[in-house]
Amino acid sequence: MTSSHSTISVRYTGVLGRFKLDVDFVAPMRGVTALFGPSGCGKTTILRCVAGLTRLQGQLVVGGDCWQDDRSFREPYRRPVGYVFQEASLFPHLSVRGNLLYGYQRARKAGVRDDIRLDDVVELLGISPLLDRATPALSGGERQRVALARVLLAQPQLLLMDEPLSALDRITKEDIFPYFEALHASLSLPVLYVSHDIHEIERLADTMVLLDSGRVVAAGPLNDVLSDSRLPLARGREAATVLEARVEKFDAQDCLTVLALDGATLLVPGRVGAPGELRRVRIAATDVSLALEPPSRTTIVNILPARVTALEPLDEAQINVLLTIGHHDGAPRLLARVTRRAQRVLGFRPGQDLYAQVKAASLVAPSDGLQAPTTSR
Repeated sequence: MTSSHSTISVRYTGVLGRFKLDVDFVAPMRGVTALFGPSGCGKTTILRCVAGLTRLQGQLVVGGDCWQDDRSFREPYRRPVGYVFQEASLFPHLSVRGNLLYGYQRARKAGVRDDIRLDDVVELLGISPLLDRATPALSGGERQRVALARVLLAQPQLLLMDEPLSALDRITKEDIFPYFEALHASLSLPVLYVSHDIHEIERLADTMVLLDSGRVVAAGPLNDVLSDSRLPLARGREAATVLEARVEKFDAQDCLTVLALDGATLLVPGRVGAPGELRRVRIAATDVSLALEPPSRTTIVNILPARVTALEPLDEAQINVLLTIGHHDGAPRLLARVTRRAQRVLGFRPGQDLYAQVKAASLVAPSDGLQAPTTSR
């Protein structure tokens, strides 16, 4: 396994009770890397090993700094990590301000550079109105934001988040998502994020490590893992691809925002951001239909040139078609689910240029949260 100043290299092997862990992956030192998989697959165990709370044989190199190998083991208190748990464990005898200052002052006394400032975190997480409140009086979402702020003010070099939204109801999750997205956009801090909710992963992650039974099934950029038809995610009922697009302009006449993809454009209703801003677009495989020629006289306005790269049978009735956007290789991937009849009649084959009709897309807008599916028909 190679190490680099721009990566986090993780390798662990060992047995805990009846559970065996054997993982080896590399994550970037920037952005959110999601550890995803079914319950009991080893996600939390990996986080605990990275934090030094569980000791298994292996190697951990963070940004070129070795925290563990066959000869050395850095104790947990010497690892500059911030750990956000499922339940926000705040000091009940301290106000919100007191909780925030606890970690901040300890870091300053230890001589750690305060690259993450108190005022910045308070503004970023929207907790200024809460500073003088008692922590037992906070709502679940407020507690989690305060817990995250306290962890950040301890000046970690690596943030570990263990299903931080799992204890919240759906409405509260939607309220807190924009703050998590703002954190992702504003800080260069690397994050290892554990979740069993694929929608959280699609919304927040840049990289995915897919786990099953203590082993790594796949690891890589989010959309590469989502669109790999050999993997269970692409074969499930909710298979989708997640693309990053840049806001190009707003068409006031038709009230549509034009998003630029690599080699194509995507139109979505309403104003969703200023020119130059990035937005994530989720496109379900079942919302993509294929045509051999450019369709005309149709209410579907998003018709993207695409190239077939692979075909993967699913069952007796359906197949997945993996595409790249634009009539060239190396472009962003798009997944379409079509019937075997369509394959038989239209004869899809790798290397074929055609047109993908996107019937609906869910737009993830950091400033507005997750919007409802937008359809163009």
